[in-house]
Amino acid sequence: MESRADIPRHSMPDEVQHTYSKFSDWKFKLFRVRSMERAPLPGEPPLSAVPTKPQGDVGPGHPGSVMRLCLGGKSKENVQANSQRVDLKLQEIDTHMECLKSLCRLCGMLLRKAKGPEHDVQGPLDEASRLPLRRMGCKAQGWPEVILKVFKVDVGADMETVHPQAFCHRCWMAAMRGGGFCSFGPTRVPEWQPHTSGCALCFPKRPTGAYQRKGRKRAKALRRAQSLAKRMKWESQSSSGAGVGGKAALRALVDQQQGCGSRSRVKPGAQRALWVKNITLCQKDHLSATLLFDDLPADFLRAITCQVCDHLLSDPVQSPCRHLFCRGCILKYSRALGAHCPACSLPCDAAELKSPAKAFLAVLHSLALQCPREGCGELVRMDAFRAHCLGHLQQRQTQMRDNHGDPLRPSQADGELDGYLPVNKGGRPRQHLLSLTRRAQKHRLKELKNQVRAFADKEEGGDIKSVCLTLFLLALRAGNEHKQADELEAMMQGRGYGLHPAVCLAIRVNTFLSCSQYHKMYRTVKATSGRQIFQPLHTLRTAEKELLPGFHAFEWQPALKAVSSSWDVGILDGLSGWTSSVEDVPADTIARRFRYDVALVSALKDLEEDILEGLREHSLDDSSVTGFSVTIKESCDGMGDVSEKHGSGPAVPEKAVRFSFTVMSVSAHVEGEEASVSIFQETKPNSELSCKPLCLMFVDESDHETLTAILGPVVAERNAMKESRLILSLAGLPRSFRFHFRGTGYDEKMVREMEGLEASGSTYICTLCDSTRAEASSNMVLHGITRSHQENLERYELWRTNPFSESADELRDRVKGVSAKPFMETQPTLDALHCDIGNATEFYKIFQDEIGEMHARGDVPSREERRRWRAALDKQLRNKMKLKPVMRMNGNYARRLMTTEAVEAVCELVPSEERQQALRELVALYLQMKPVWRSTWPARECPDQLCRYSFNSQRFAELLSSTFKYRYDGKITNYLHKTLAHVPEIVERDGSIGAWASEGNESGNKLFRRFRKMNARQSKSFELEDVLKHHWLYTSKYLQKFMEAHKNSAKALQATINPEEMPVDDSDMLLEVPDF
Repeated sequence: MESRADIPRHSMPDEVQHTYSKFSDWKFKLFRVRSMERAPLPGEPPLSAVPTKPQGDVGPGHPGSVMRLCLGGKSKENVQANSQRVDLKLQEIDTHMECLKSLCRLCGMLLRKAKGPEHDVQGPLDEASRLPLRRMGCKAQGWPEVILKVFKVDVGADMETVHPQAFCHRCWMAAMRGGGFCSFGPTRVPEWQPHTSGCALCFPKRPTGAYQRKGRKRAKALRRAQSLAKRMKWESQSSSGAGVGGKAALRALVDQQQGCGSRSRVKPGAQRALWVKNITLCQKDHLSATLLFDDLPADFLRAITCQVCDHLLSDPVQSPCRHLFCRGCILKYSRALGAHCPACSLPCDAAELKSPAKAFLAVLHSLALQCPREGCGELVRMDAFRAHCLGHLQQRQTQMRDNHGDPLRPSQADGELDGYLPVNKGGRPRQHLLSLTRRAQKHRLKELKNQVRAFADKEEGGDIKSVCLTLFLLALRAGNEHKQADELEAMMQGRGYGLHPAVCLAIRVNTFLSCSQYHKMYRTVKATSGRQIFQPLHTLRTAEKELLPGFHAFEWQPALKAVSSSWDVGILDGLSGWTSSVEDVPADTIARRFRYDVALVSALKDLEEDILEGLREHSLDDSSVTGFSVTIKESCDGMGDVSEKHGSGPAVPEKAVRFSFTVMSVSAHVEGEEASVSIFQETKPNSELSCKPLCLMFVDESDHETLTAILGPVVAERNAMKESRLILSLAGLPRSFRFHFRGTGYDEKMVREMEGLEASGSTYICTLCDSTRAEASSNMVLHGITRSHQENLERYELWRTNPFSESADELRDRVKGVSAKPFMETQPTLDALHCDIGNATEFYKIFQDEIGEMHARGDVPSREERRRWRAALDKQLRNKMKLKPVMRMNGNYARRLMTTEAVEAVCELVPSEERQQALRELVALYLQMKPVWRSTWPARECPDQLCRYSFNSQRFAELLSSTFKYRYDGKITNYLHKTLAHVPEIVERDGSIGAWASEGNESGNKLFRRFRKMNARQSKSFELEDVLKHHWLYTSKYLQKFMEAHKNSAKALQATINPEEMPVDDSDMLLEVPDF
């Protein structure tokens, strides 16, 4: 017999034997050389120069033998000569590499199962792959670069003996779909291991896990239950082939039937009983019939014992053939041998089993069993036997504690007693917690839930969620699952794993992403990062329901007149609520709007945190506040041509109008005090973020009939809300609100349209007073506000009825320019934005006249001359101020034109020094007056200019009537008249002009085109609904707060994308990131 050292594998050095050593990997590479018998050493000549020796001349100590190096000092020839044996290691490696050749390097599946050609992992890109990847921006030259980017696997260090050298066509398609940068498929790259003695590739086992068939394999019903071998030799007493408890039961059965002298063979019935007990394995769970104290009849014993395991019945069930079994035993038997009765072989399905009669159960539980403990021997009822054994166990544990931990030597009876302790009764296997239904999970965790709730109430102020998440976090840390624990901890801190749905919704709305664009971003981020950072679209739709009007319940006291009492109302048709008469023609327009009261409720719920914060700042209790007053600013303006060209041909002109409102302030009425307390004030009243859209319509603002038809229901709802109060729940308490509406966000054209006045070129120049253009030019400063909505209604009745039978001119002079019925009340004020634009337009014309020296001319200049003056002015402003000429004056151009630098640039073109000084003085006076009507709070922001306004306006009027008389002799523009005559009175009455301007509505108009492009659809009705919905979400303060909180933490944003690569540094938590 050869020694252990003679075996080639055991004679190798230790570092060669180890399968995971570097030397072993190098040895495996040596096996792939062309000549496996002779490899030159560094100090030897090449192999071709060495003369060939016969096979027998190569001795065992030859230093150039590779096989000797690999086989521990023995050459290949000596090994083969010794009993014609070859190295088993070589054969195993060769077999292992043949298996690797048939597998894919990336997915691990067989190459023949993937339809398509194979691809070399280390090879260059072929033309069919390189050109498409180049079009998608990938500049890789070989497959290793592409695989590293797509599958995140470095194949540069692959070994032929460990890794496959090809990948399948499916992985090739996944790389091509990702453009050579990412993979959208669920490809999981396996971890390839070196060959071992138990290699799964060389010695495949039965597939488990994901390759195992789902469900339980259907067992075929046996024809007869006794399908075992007829004869089987008896194993000796020392053999270990029988199962636990099987030899004892079999020996007792054989002693009873054949006697102790004959043990050469075992009867089929005894062998079947032994095999069945090995199937059930219930010896330690069920009670033996030997514990019965009385000598009971055999028929009665068969009735109370299981027909499968011969133990006393535990959780008994009855078959359709009226045989009794333990529930667990019959289920295990059926799964092993088929669904038939073990006693009579009739079909017996598990669903047909039922509990026996209650009388039999009473007899079974009343049986007297003798305790097997030494020194006890007490007779105990069967239903109390387990509790009795548990008492012995607790007594033994108490004795061990009394002996200071010195364990008592258990007796044989105590060992037998352990089998009778309370255990699971068997039957249906206990399912895992995650596989149960929600109701079953609650039932199983009821006690734990009560304990956690008690701990949270005592220690954490009732925060059960934080306690449970902390327990889960600690469990993950204890199991070394730190990656998942980091993600959970980041989510608990509000900066991790997945963004909040409100943040995702704010990102989509603020970046104007359509549904398809957002979904593409969601899928791309999820595929590249492997985590769901952005929320899916259905989650965003659920989150936006709470922010849109129609989600919160409310009540009006008394109920609104002619308005439905339902509160769950979404977007309506703009013509709903309009009662048309027989003579009216249906309006040819598309309009969508919210119901006014529902929109106001949603706006107040959006301000809930600000209102409650204001109450806390002023230390106001809920019991002392009797109600709230809400001031609403209304704005309406036309958006001009918003048409989009679709297809060929010219674009059809399409004009739109937008009606919006802004919550300016909320005041609280305190019990016992006359003056109300302001708890909320809009800090940015002229921002598009605070101007909430109410109605969008495709209509021309000059179309008085259509505009009246659409805004008529809005006016009716507004008038009804003035006479009622809103009951809305804030912070869990019902609160009362009253609304005050002020229509101030209208330009000159819209005010004349709503108040029924003549157009802006009318003789009656002002919408605030009754002055004509001649009166306003002769007396530029001394005028008062005389017009009102009620007075305009009375004048319209005079115009309609003509009670004094006057002529047209006399009647027109009596009604002071009222020519149509006013349909919406407006506040007599000045729109600061349009006033600034109108005055800038007038100064632009003054600059042209000064360049052409109109003060020295007595004739009217021709059109060519004016065109030349304008070209010179535009060229000078472009060179000096970088102002490009515009077809129509806008707000940005007006702000840059009315500056000192612009006047100095214009004065370079004015030849007269005197006219230059007059022009500088005129602009300087205007720049001192401008902050008074442009600032939000002039008393706090510009008190000096406010005090000098009357003096500056008087001096400004003197310059216009003297130095610039050539232009303002008997005429003046509308906005210059309002600027000089009515600004002090309006500021004294309202406290501000700029805060009530229409700038927020004008700023919101530019968003219409972006939202329309974002929600481009074939139907304009649905398109308008989407624009209105997303425009409302754009103004939500709830989403704005989420965006601000998200932008203030740059590290939180980066941690959600790649938490592993971010170092922990609290100093970077407040860096600003670019706006979305």
